[in-house]
Amino acid sequence: MKLRLLVLYLLFGCFTALAQTKVSGYVFDGNNDPIPFANIIFKGSTEGTITNEDGRFYLESDETWDTLIVSFVGFETLEVPLDKRVNYNLNFVLKEEAASLDEVVITTGKQSKKASENPAIRILKKIWDRKRKNGLNQFQQYEYDQYEKVEFDINTIDSALIKSKLFKGMEFVFEKVDTSSVTGKTYLPIFLNESVKKVYGDNVTNKKREDLVGNKNSGFSNNQVIIDFIDDLYSDYNIYDNYLKFFDKSFVSPLSRTGIQTYNYVLSDSAYIDNKWCYNIIYYPRRKNELTFKGDFWVNDSTYAIKEINLQASKSANINWVKEIYIEQEFEVLNDSVFLIKRDYFLSDFALNKKEKSRGVYGKRTTLYDNYKFNQSKDRKFYDKVVYNYDADVYNREDDFWEKNRLEALNKDEKGIYKMLDTLKTVRKFKTLYNIGSILASGYIEFPSINFDYGPIFSTVGFNDVEGLRLRTGGRTYFGQNDLWRLEGFLAYGFRDDKFKYGISGKWLLDKRSRLTIFGGQRRDIEQIGASLTSSTDVLGRSLASNAVFTAGANDRLTNISLTNFGFSLEPLRNFEIRLDGSFRQLRSASPTFSLDYNDPGSSTGISSEVNQFESRLALSFFPKRQMTGFGVERKEKNDDFARLFAQVTRGDRNWFNSDFDYTKLQFSYIQPWQVGGFGRLVTSVEAGKTFGEVPLALLSVVPGNQTFFSIYNTFSQLDWYEFVTDTYTSLHLEHNFNGRLFSRIPFLKKYNLRAIASIRGVWGELSDENIALSTTGNPVEFPLIAPDTRVYYEYSFGVANIFKILRIDFNFRGNYLDAPDARRFGVTGSFGFFF
Repeated sequence: MKLRLLVLYLLFGCFTALAQTKVSGYVFDGNNDPIPFANIIFKGSTEGTITNEDGRFYLESDETWDTLIVSFVGFETLEVPLDKRVNYNLNFVLKEEAASLDEVVITTGKQSKKASENPAIRILKKIWDRKRKNGLNQFQQYEYDQYEKVEFDINTIDSALIKSKLFKGMEFVFEKVDTSSVTGKTYLPIFLNESVKKVYGDNVTNKKREDLVGNKNSGFSNNQVIIDFIDDLYSDYNIYDNYLKFFDKSFVSPLSRTGIQTYNYVLSDSAYIDNKWCYNIIYYPRRKNELTFKGDFWVNDSTYAIKEINLQASKSANINWVKEIYIEQEFEVLNDSVFLIKRDYFLSDFALNKKEKSRGVYGKRTTLYDNYKFNQSKDRKFYDKVVYNYDADVYNREDDFWEKNRLEALNKDEKGIYKMLDTLKTVRKFKTLYNIGSILASGYIEFPSINFDYGPIFSTVGFNDVEGLRLRTGGRTYFGQNDLWRLEGFLAYGFRDDKFKYGISGKWLLDKRSRLTIFGGQRRDIEQIGASLTSSTDVLGRSLASNAVFTAGANDRLTNISLTNFGFSLEPLRNFEIRLDGSFRQLRSASPTFSLDYNDPGSSTGISSEVNQFESRLALSFFPKRQMTGFGVERKEKNDDFARLFAQVTRGDRNWFNSDFDYTKLQFSYIQPWQVGGFGRLVTSVEAGKTFGEVPLALLSVVPGNQTFFSIYNTFSQLDWYEFVTDTYTSLHLEHNFNGRLFSRIPFLKKYNLRAIASIRGVWGELSDENIALSTTGNPVEFPLIAPDTRVYYEYSFGVANIFKILRIDFNFRGNYLDAPDARRFGVTGSFGFFF
């Protein structure tokens, strides 16, 4: 999770309606122990809920009910009259009773995993057998209409909040307050986004296409960063899958084939639902601190298709900043054998901590499906022909469009959000709060009157051994999130070297469909050019290695770089990019203690200290399953679970601009994240490259060391910069985050919600004798050029993440080449971040 999550707490405020019947309380047994997962239902209705792990519940209805039924398997059913419309903090005590079901006595606590002893397990196995034949999987092609609304609300409204200085001058937002039907907390809606889509799919080719027909939102319609974040919170999922991914975490599905090892299952009830006989099964986790749910589901007795399901994340689940996750799904019966999803409701309660009374922000998504059509085949190009195209009309639909296409009408509160936000945005204090949140989220200070953003503010101050203290100022043009062109630049000053540095860059999107973009820029700066192996030219880019305040050893092997770059890029197919560019670089050492000298017969001294080189470059990038937002010259990635394949050929030619060397460089990289079921997330990275021709140190491939105290992926924490230099290389990085799976099994550690991380990384490379000789000049500060050619250099590390929810510490070990001068055998690195 990014810093943008914290921004939401600065931006939310409200409206509502009162339900007809509200009731809350606790359910206990005869020993005064809470009964989790007990059924609570209004008599004569299908409206109900279950108690949480503390036996607590909240239930409300738009209708008036006079009787509440409280039940749980193994206890006598309790009917409670409701004398008032609102009944809070009731206490119910259930009496134990022997309950027989299928000749088996079912009790609370641990349940049998054997189908012969537990009828719920027998039903679960039949669900597994039929899950591939249920829903959309039964058809070769499908299409349907989808309506979705996402709402954000500030919750736990009390008098202290209403009277706080934060809302002084904005008290009108508290005129009406509602109560959540799931958690029983008061809340104020502040943001609403609606969208209408036409969805097409082909199960034969496993392809899917979504056409956005209409989109409308209130609150932050001009801030793409916040909208992207909100859109990124909720991803599609299938309850029949073994694992359900939410907030970058994989929860074990209650319908998973591994569910028996993770959940207790109890066959609780059976009844007709929509003229279909269904079984009701309650499930709850066997262990704490794992990514699991509790709840119940109704399953048909013949097709074993799910009719209704409720999922509520366990309070002990190892997930940050989210106190509640609650999901409801309803399926409609198309015919005797086809059950299709009809409604999906997802509620998440974001909070800084999980205390019951802590204030937070609700995120609610409601998705409805209609107008299903099947087996209407499309041409294969139908799913690929649209790359990305922005249609302004989609975002400016009239009211009659929404009245016609909403599959669920807005209630009074939701309608009020649009009106309230129009009023709120005229309040000066709200504008200030909004601007603060926007700055923290984007890193830029906005000046809308001149269409300019100042920043990024987080790069204002830096330090290295050459520049000393470095101050930077910069900015970019910004007319809107879908700008077709953008200019940006910076000016920096180093107090130790007493020099100014600058950079300017521009890009222009010429064609929206093919993403044809031209770009160019120029930069004069100081850079650590050995910070990565495989990368494309970024005119304004700057590595952390060039800017680290504290380092392990001297940070003086820096290079003065003057770079001019021009080119174009194209996306002929979705997520496949072609880039062709040319650049001219001037490279020389920025420090008297670092040498980039090379032997040059054409020089009067026989030695040159500066490289002047023109390069032409063709790069191909492929990002399967990547999702993007925005349609302008700059877009943002919505997801991070896709592969990244990159191939590049670079040609250096001395016939252009009086360049110094002829060579050809081939490079390839492949980064792939893997969700390893409930065991966490593995990220693998492979890089390879080879340079043909004789080149000096400034143009060789340096194995990226890491002398900073930050954990940086794809670098080697125990290597110094320039410790290994190659012209041919292959590297592999493996990093696995167990997401709490290990520490949750250790009794004295599980309460801290720590997460174990293990990684191993290695590199092999060669360096020709000719290239070594070219850079061996006898300079007193020259160092020997060594490649890891006798054996693969490797490191490994063990890390602990989620310390205080924001800190990660890695313990790094050097595996070999321990006899190298000043070899760092062990080191500690760390990083900060806000992650779920």
